[in-house]
Amino acid sequence: MVLSEQEILRREALTELRNLGIEPYPAAEFITTAYSSEILADFEKYEGKEVVLAGRLMGKRIMGKASFAELKDAEGRIQVYVSRDDISTDEEKTMYNVVFKKLLDIGDFIGVRGTVFKTQVGEISVHIYGLTVLAKALKPLPVVKIDADGKTHDAFADPEQRYRRRYVDLTVNDHVKETFIKRTKLFNSMRSFFNDKGYLEVETPVLQPIPGGAAARPFITHHNSLDIPLYMRIANELYLKRLIVGGFDGVYEFSKNFRNEGMDRTHNPEFTAMEIYVAYKDYNWMMNFTENLLEHCAIGVNGTSEATFGEHKINFKAPYARVTMTDSIKHFTGFDISGKSEAALFEAAKGMGIDVDATMGKGKLIDEIFGAKCEGNYIQPTFITDYPKEMSPLCKQHRDNPELTERFELMVCGKEVANAYSELNDPIDQRERFEDQMRLAEKGDDEATGTIDEDFLRALEYGMPPTSGLGIGMDRLMMFLTNNSSIQEVLFFPQMRPEKKQVQIELEDEEKVIVAILQANNNQMEFGFLKISSGLSGKKWDKAMKNLSNLGMTEVVVDGDLKSCRLKE
Repeated sequence: MVLSEQEILRREALTELRNLGIEPYPAAEFITTAYSSEILADFEKYEGKEVVLAGRLMGKRIMGKASFAELKDAEGRIQVYVSRDDISTDEEKTMYNVVFKKLLDIGDFIGVRGTVFKTQVGEISVHIYGLTVLAKALKPLPVVKIDADGKTHDAFADPEQRYRRRYVDLTVNDHVKETFIKRTKLFNSMRSFFNDKGYLEVETPVLQPIPGGAAARPFITHHNSLDIPLYMRIANELYLKRLIVGGFDGVYEFSKNFRNEGMDRTHNPEFTAMEIYVAYKDYNWMMNFTENLLEHCAIGVNGTSEATFGEHKINFKAPYARVTMTDSIKHFTGFDISGKSEAALFEAAKGMGIDVDATMGKGKLIDEIFGAKCEGNYIQPTFITDYPKEMSPLCKQHRDNPELTERFELMVCGKEVANAYSELNDPIDQRERFEDQMRLAEKGDDEATGTIDEDFLRALEYGMPPTSGLGIGMDRLMMFLTNNSSIQEVLFFPQMRPEKKQVQIELEDEEKVIVAILQANNNQMEFGFLKISSGLSGKKWDKAMKNLSNLGMTEVVVDGDLKSCRLKE
């Protein structure tokens, strides 16, 4: 393992702490009495009172016998005032002169005990007289600087690094933590909405013998003891319907689903969906239920039904517009899909410049037309209703038009957020639909269901009451509520490509000097100062800098008229 200069110095500090009899990773509980946010929000309550805080040391300003530091706890940041004579009891003032000034680094976890006061400039602070080392950080944090104008410098902003090292991202980018707090608020709001109506939260299998409930490519694994293949859940729909058969009036689940398909800014192979099924309801009832649910959730997350997504201001306040799929396609293309054959739909799609092929059936062709020509036009929440029968193998036939189904999708900013049906509960019709899907799969449609779940059909034969079901993509909904255009921003640990192994590079002495200077200065330094600090002659300097650049270890950073050299991570 190759260590940077800062990592070596931190390990030396670790040893020195132990030599002083200070355990840098103590086992004992450290009891706190307040959070920084509570003190800052209610100074009058805490003024002059003793408080105990714990968190990361995020900054030090050494000023002789007294210093200031910044402490970051779970809820914010607060300034602490450290006086030599207050935290040190021995004659050498070891705790201040050695531990605080020399052995503690940015990123270390500490506990402090002191009283709350305001400085002469009016900043709420804690005057500490007790300091405890709680955990020594052996790697330096990125140092993000914000100037007097609020401009951020040296931001930890590279997406790949942020997603791979989310623990660092959460530490130095406060807004990221707020996104995930809102994610929890979303789940809590939705859960309370369901629970208040008496619906039951349940759990269904993640490992399934048949990948049912959706058209998607599953992850496949093998059960050694049973010697059978199993599939990671692509949807939980069929299991929840079994519970309706079993006598529950309303069940829901926040489901971790897995689909072995592409990755992009809106798709992750592991994602969270919520599905709810309510007996004796239909899709008209479910539309009203859905718009009230999402209004409730938007307020629970942001305190308002409005949310900003990119350049759009979205309002989740009910009611939402309702447009049939047939009317939508006719409106945006002038083509009426009603009663059209597969051949007519194929030619129409080609004429619109849509990429189609011979494997596509009627449902897929209609879906392609809608996706290419209509979907992106719906910015405000809009229910697209009454889908063609070929698109919805698990959905009940429309009561007024046998070519259609009682289905809706909720579109927001041109993307599907929710999908709902009047559920198909006729076991004979359901078997015929499954068989139709199998024929499409044999034809080459990779989104058609290629297996029949005989146990699910058996459950329907015992009788399922009229039921409406709703599925919501929780990650996508979270994106809209927090103004994030990438799904990776709302997942703690999104799937990433394997990290490239670092190749060990043997540097020349001059190059090592430059790298060491940069590492000691938060990996970045203005070119002029760097050259002076290196002490290298013109030729050696030019050669070393050129080699470091060719090795991909350094890059030029331009900030106005200032040019700096930054060491890449």
